[in-house]
Amino acid sequence: MKYIFEVIIKDGHSAEEYAAVWVQASKLIQQAPGARGTELHRKIGNDHSLIAVASWDSKAHRDAMEAKPNEVVKAIIKKAAPFVDIKVIGEFADPEWVVFPETNE
Repeated sequence: MKYIFEVIIKDGHSAEEYAAVWVQASKLIQQAPGARGTELHRKIGNDHSLIAVASWDSKAHRDAMEAKPNEVVKAIIKKAAPFVDIKVIGEFADPEWVVFPETNE
């Protein structure tokens, strides 16, 4: 499943500033059972709008991680809170079937 949220960087701060904090938290979150990786993307044409995508084996895995929050992760997220607004977009099922084109590399 995918857990997706939007991050709006407040004036006076930068996406790079948030990304540094996000990487710290993500490294710890990715140690949880069922975690499959995270991505952070900047919106084209708007340096203050980001989207984060976290991949999990299942919603149950993500819910289990949330049920037992890591205190270090909570502290890292709290550190970023004053300079961002976060809006959860939602939880999405992985597609049942995905086809990727071959590359010529």
